[in-house]
Amino acid sequence: MYPEFEKVNSFLQEASKLLNTSKTMEDIFINSIEKNQKLGAVEYINEKGKIKKYKYSKMKSNIYSNAAMLSHLLENKEKHNPVVLKVANAPHWGEIFWAILMSGYKPLLVDARTSKEGTQNLINQSKAIAIITDDMYQYSITKISTSELTNQNHHYSLLKEWENEVIFCSSGTTGDVKLMIFNGENLVNQICCSLDIPKETKNIMYPKKMGKVKILCMVPFHHIFGFAAVFLWYTFYGKTLVYVKSMAPSDIQTVCQRCGVTHVYSVPLFWDSLALTIERKLSMMPEQKKSLLEKMIQYNIGKISLNEAGLASSPIAKSKVQKMLLGNKIKFCISGGGFISNKTLSIINGCGYPLRNGFGMTEVGVTSVELCEDVAVRLEGKVGHPFHGVEYKILDDKDEGELLIKSPTIHVREIIKGVEKKTELDNGYFHSGDIASVDANGKFTIKGRIKDIVVNASGENIYPDELEIFFKNLPHTTQLSVMGISKENSKDEDICLVLELDNQVTEEDINQIEKTVFETVLPHDVKIKKIYLSKGKLPVANNMKVKRLAIKKAIETNSPDYMLINAKVETKSFEGFDRKEVDQIFKTCKKIFSEVLILPEFKISDDGDWVNDLGGDSMSYIEVARKIEETFEITIPEEKYGKLNCLNDLVYEIATLTKNK
Repeated sequence: MYPEFEKVNSFLQEASKLLNTSKTMEDIFINSIEKNQKLGAVEYINEKGKIKKYKYSKMKSNIYSNAAMLSHLLENKEKHNPVVLKVANAPHWGEIFWAILMSGYKPLLVDARTSKEGTQNLINQSKAIAIITDDMYQYSITKISTSELTNQNHHYSLLKEWENEVIFCSSGTTGDVKLMIFNGENLVNQICCSLDIPKETKNIMYPKKMGKVKILCMVPFHHIFGFAAVFLWYTFYGKTLVYVKSMAPSDIQTVCQRCGVTHVYSVPLFWDSLALTIERKLSMMPEQKKSLLEKMIQYNIGKISLNEAGLASSPIAKSKVQKMLLGNKIKFCISGGGFISNKTLSIINGCGYPLRNGFGMTEVGVTSVELCEDVAVRLEGKVGHPFHGVEYKILDDKDEGELLIKSPTIHVREIIKGVEKKTELDNGYFHSGDIASVDANGKFTIKGRIKDIVVNASGENIYPDELEIFFKNLPHTTQLSVMGISKENSKDEDICLVLELDNQVTEEDINQIEKTVFETVLPHDVKIKKIYLSKGKLPVANNMKVKRLAIKKAIETNSPDYMLINAKVETKSFEGFDRKEVDQIFKTCKKIFSEVLILPEFKISDDGDWVNDLGGDSMSYIEVARKIEETFEITIPEEKYGKLNCLNDLVYEIATLTKNK
């Protein structure tokens, strides 16, 4: 046996010892941060482009200092209440997290991008007594900045009073927010889910002949995937957390290559984007290089033989390709948090990055991942067997149906609309709300959410996730969603595509997108009936999936935020004016708005407010007014500047001025 594999076994023995402790958050801290003090904890590239790193001993020192400062700042606040942690991934994130627990408060983990209203809603629902954040807003509770908390120049002492619970949330946008409370025992068992992993692979903990494991901290730690599979597991096993400056592809590529990242866990959106980048690079290559890369991909996923691949099978060819991507140290990759296509799995695995699919939920933690080293198995997109201590079964013991989960990692309590209650289980099982199937080997495949399923005219279940992959490469598309939209006066639903497009899209582009969508051949004889364009960003949940139900409700209630493609927008009646002249003014003004605001015309509604809806400001308003005056050879009265706040108002003013010439 390789010495490295012996180390894996020793790590796992440490995990099994956790089961003989009191199973508290303090026990996790003692057996991870304190135990690993001599090992490298953190790496990142600073603003000057230099690699910075420090050990777990430094992390421990920072945690104690932060806890002492927090205790001082909240000395008049009652212990064991929630403290909101609204901070993006950074080296100090984990140090603040442990400091909150050590000083006697419950961390409530919140997306750093959550709006002021959403954050305040979470504060109200949880009854939090403080918030740690660097955002610009003021809240109804004590606000502490990260710089204030992590200031090392203090002499405050710490009387440890450990808290034993952590709170995750589903979303902060409405009163229906769901808060899930996990205790130390839940999270001890989350760590111990790793106990059976070496039966299928050692690479997840200690890659053969690789030296140190370095995991990229890409998935936000407020997300259960990032928290459990990256932060919790890998700090417990004493591995190095590598932080990235931003989510820009260039920053991710740089940190992976320069720091020698070995493990990358992320959501399907990232892997789809990387696969698309590879496809685009492939299309621009000279024919000889293009053929070589295509053969390399096909060889690495077992589609062609060694002889057929020729030079494309060499480690040198793979290394050259990987140097253009995430580097050549990557040994283990996981996609989690949603459906991933076979195409993406094929391209990423074909480039020599062993990408696997995994499954988890905020309510239950991370509960399975495909661990098989056979690439053909990985390409099936299954989520593997349930982890140690976890049991899956399908409702009514069918081959396909709702996935039920029994696990010691399931949250113990939840708060909905401010009311706290015990987690509801069905004979010990949690209803996941996901449709799954299981094969003869006991491996599971996640098909999609029950609430997202569309039943077609023949009674067949249509899974939107499986259809979305056909539209991932549409030009100018930044986000999309497929869903069923109810027909008027009918229980039946049309399968519709909703697109969020970038601001460089033109009318010609939109016409081409429409043509491409309606010509796309989909499985099960499915046809996209309608295409909607979103005027803003599509709403995204904390699990980084598009909120289909929110979009569906908005469209079905005729929200102005979504526009049916090529639908003619009716302008208000301009009694007393020539209709053709008014229409021409609208057309010309919309073009001017589009040029100044750098917005596609479909995002500019007749009554959209200049600031609140269109994102304009006083400077751009002056520019629009100047262009309008030059185009129509009129002068807008000075007293009306700033009062004509939408397209309709300006068109009426122009029509009036031109009529009275």
